[in-house]
Amino acid sequence: MKKLFALTALLLTLALLSGCIPLPTPPETTQAETRETESTTQAPTETTEAPTEPDPLVLQLESMTLEEKVGQLFMVTPGTLGLPQIKAPMEALSQEQLTQMENAIREIFAKYPVGGIVQFAADLYSPEQITAYNALLQRAAEIPLFLGIDEEGGTVARLANHSAFDLPQYKSAGAVGASGNPEDALKMGQTIGAYLGEYGFNMDFAPVADVNTNPNNPVIGNRSFSSDCNVAGQMAKAMAEGLEEQGIVPVFKHFPGHGDTAQDSHEEVAYSHKTLEELQACEFIPFSGLTENQCVMVGHIALPEVTGDMTPATLSSEIVTGLLREELGFRGLILTDSMVMEAITDNYSSAEASLLALEAGCQIILQPADFPSAFDGVQKAVEAGTFPEEQLNAVVLQILRFKQETCGNLS
Repeated sequence: MKKLFALTALLLTLALLSGCIPLPTPPETTQAETRETESTTQAPTETTEAPTEPDPLVLQLESMTLEEKVGQLFMVTPGTLGLPQIKAPMEALSQEQLTQMENAIREIFAKYPVGGIVQFAADLYSPEQITAYNALLQRAAEIPLFLGIDEEGGTVARLANHSAFDLPQYKSAGAVGASGNPEDALKMGQTIGAYLGEYGFNMDFAPVADVNTNPNNPVIGNRSFSSDCNVAGQMAKAMAEGLEEQGIVPVFKHFPGHGDTAQDSHEEVAYSHKTLEELQACEFIPFSGLTENQCVMVGHIALPEVTGDMTPATLSSEIVTGLLREELGFRGLILTDSMVMEAITDNYSSAEASLLALEAGCQIILQPADFPSAFDGVQKAVEAGTFPEEQLNAVVLQILRFKQETCGNLS
């Protein structure tokens, strides 16, 4: 059998060598196929990408003067700038008078092109007055303004508690929070946001996101929604949602938490002796998970168990950048609490405090006690290079982007 297989193999080999068994030939290639093959093997042609459109906000930033950039960092009262105000019935004012007032405001803004105006009860006269005045302020500004007010609901409500305004009133945030139903806080935000928008405001220094854990706290109390951090957080976020539905920017306050302190930062530096772990388990909860279109106000609150000193949070990079930005991942705008408070003025000049706040990571300085000094101090620091212009540009660009998203077209 083996011999038979060997003989068969030998005969097949001889047949192949002699051409008796033809080998298969490849199919003929047509000219069309040849051309197709050649075309597919040619080197690919270079494609040029369409030029990207320049970012209009970057172009706007590049066109701004140093004074205009520095101005975007500040929110002040009309009185701080010496702005003319409407303190009479609207029907008593002629169009010529209103035009003169607008021109005067425009001249002041040319010198101090601030990023926002905050108003208090003393600035309010009537619904018609504040509506006309806010519109006038926006017309006079080159870049849309943040127009802010404290309208928390309860004891701190500049409009609802004003005798000239017939508006819905709330007993307190604590009373709303007592229901445990976030829908109540949502409706509160919608109600407040609706009348703020009607009067031309676009920013509310609310909700209060503090947790009312210290019964001896002299300044927060029932301004907080709850002594339970989870309830306080749910309520604050629901109120913020209601405000946003009405086109109002919410400002969560007062990071890192004013509810545990026994001091009033209007009069002195407030402080909490809680450890970082204790703060993470309570005070930080309402400030977690916020969006980039929301704001946080940092209070003049020291955390000696965290930082090892009594530096107010407003001026502490360890708190503002390290905790709020990096640990909690907050990407929105960061405001200082009012810089006229004695926690600041007793220990720092306005220029020094403003620079320290910016270096700490705050982006908007609220009401420095001596605004011209603060403005000039920041400008000189940029010119001297002690506060890098690249850092200033980054802050201003974020403010412009935020305004574009929340206040409308900047062009």
